[in-house]
Amino acid sequence: MTDIAGYHGVPTTTLADVLNREQVMDIGVRPLWGPVPRVAGPAFTVRCEPGDNLMLHAAIYRAGPGSVIVVESGDLDHALAGGNVCAVAQRRGVAAFVLDGLIRDLTEVREAGFPVYARGVIPIPGTKKKVGSLGEPVRCGGVLVQAGDIVVADEEGVVVAPAGRAGETLAAARAKLDKEAGETLHDWESQHRKRIDEALRAGGFTG
Repeated sequence: MTDIAGYHGVPTTTLADVLNREQVMDIGVRPLWGPVPRVAGPAFTVRCEPGDNLMLHAAIYRAGPGSVIVVESGDLDHALAGGNVCAVAQRRGVAAFVLDGLIRDLTEVREAGFPVYARGVIPIPGTKKKVGSLGEPVRCGGVLVQAGDIVVADEEGVVVAPAGRAGETLAAARAKLDKEAGETLHDWESQHRKRIDEALRAGGFTG
C-alpha cells in the first residue's frame, strides 16, 4: 500500500530530482493563491470536453477523501469550476484540484484555503452538457496521469509519481533528503565547487 502520508514530507524539487522530466507538469499549471500548503494524494482523473465542465462537477461527488482531482480540458476560454464547486469538493475531503484549464471566484477559493493548481482565472463559466470521462488516463500540464498515480503539488509546481513506482520513488526521495540533512553548507560548497571546476576543465575552460 502506498505511503501517501510520506509524500507530504517530500518537496516537489526532490521528487523532480529522482523522477524524469516527463513527470513534472509545465510552468503553466501553478498555484492560484499563496502561500499554498503542499498537497499529496492519489489522482482522480477527469477529462472535460472543451468549453464544458460537467465531468469535473460530477467528479467532486465521486472522488474519495484525500484525492487530488486532475483534469484535462483543452480549453482556456471557460472556467472549469467556481467557488461553490471548490467549497463542496473541500467539504467532501478532496485534497486539491490540478487543472489544465481555468477557474473563477478566486477570492472565495483563496479565503476557503482550497488548493487549486491551474492555468489561471476567467469569469466565464463552461456549460454542463458534454460527457467526457472519469478514471481514464489524462494529460495535464504535459504529463500523462493515470488514476491512482501520486500527485504532489507545492509552491514549486506539480509532480506525478507513477503508482507502479510510488514505493521506490518515495524511498529514493527520502534517501536524498536524509543525505542533504546531514550535509553542511560548507560540505555542499566544497563538493559543488569541485564538480563545477571538473565540468569546466572537461569543457576546455581555462579561466
